[in-house]
Amino acid sequence: MEIMRAFLISLVLVLNAVRVLSYDQLLVLDYYKEACPLAEEIVSRNVEIAVLKEPRMAASLLRLHFHDCFVMGCDASVLLDSYGDIVSEKQAVPNRNSLRGFKVIDEIKYILEEACPLTVSCADILAMAARDAVALRGGPRWKVWLGRKDSLKASLDGANQFIPAPNSSLETLIANFNEQGLDIEDLVALSGSHTMGKARCLSFRQRVYDINIEEKYDKYKRYRTFRRALQSICPSSGRDNAIAPLDFSTPEKFDNHYFINILGGKGLLGSDNVLVTEDHEGEIIKLVWAYASNQELFFSSFANSVVKMGNINVLTGNEGEIRKNCRLVNP
Repeated sequence: MEIMRAFLISLVLVLNAVRVLSYDQLLVLDYYKEACPLAEEIVSRNVEIAVLKEPRMAASLLRLHFHDCFVMGCDASVLLDSYGDIVSEKQAVPNRNSLRGFKVIDEIKYILEEACPLTVSCADILAMAARDAVALRGGPRWKVWLGRKDSLKASLDGANQFIPAPNSSLETLIANFNEQGLDIEDLVALSGSHTMGKARCLSFRQRVYDINIEEKYDKYKRYRTFRRALQSICPSSGRDNAIAPLDFSTPEKFDNHYFINILGGKGLLGSDNVLVTEDHEGEIIKLVWAYASNQELFFSSFANSVVKMGNINVLTGNEGEIRKNCRLVNP
């Protein structure tokens, strides 16, 4: 049994590597090697400073990349402020009073403009910052394919429609990911990003107080202490912006505890717990068990899925532009 398990894990690791190499890449490695050789070092150093000041910022920067890619593709549209005909995605329900890290990106962009004017795109900064943020908290480090251009527009409707809600059903999550060309393995692996960061009371109140949900997640009443802890943070009304860690075990570390948590009914969000409560065919639960029992396997799958996500509808060549200010299109 152990030999077979080791063989299967090795096979998944190999397949992950093949999936990365088999992409029809529009982007390339070392894109800025000649035009801005210190670009990746500048991003890494400033992400490190930001995360040292506030460890939670690692999760925020990763989430920025995710929320960007799920709306029109990885084009930095999420960074645009409202101006002229542009209505900012920051006003969308999933982003409003929730999405963070914009000032960190602004600081990185300022330094890059001083070093290499109009060379490094905001979309590429988001991709690099997500990689560095995960690595700083103990997670995997992957090669970032670069060469994205920045969007000339934003989509408030797209942000409201395509970014998964914290109480999404499994069916809705699968549909949202399929819309982006991401499969079930990507869904499960990328959900593992909830191994760090925090969520607002508004995002998990339904999971705590809905009786039907309680029966579904904890029908044997094994985790009443966990639910009482959540209720102390998030009362049935008020305190919408009170926050709780997505992973109570190791909240500031990128590891595989997220999967261990949801197997024990201790996922913070409804959209976390549905991975193990609504998977009637068992395909997703098998992946959850695999990642819960093998961190290396999770890291490999996560890195592969982030690279795949980073290729969604990218703008390259003469498409889009390289913004001088990530918050505004160029004059």
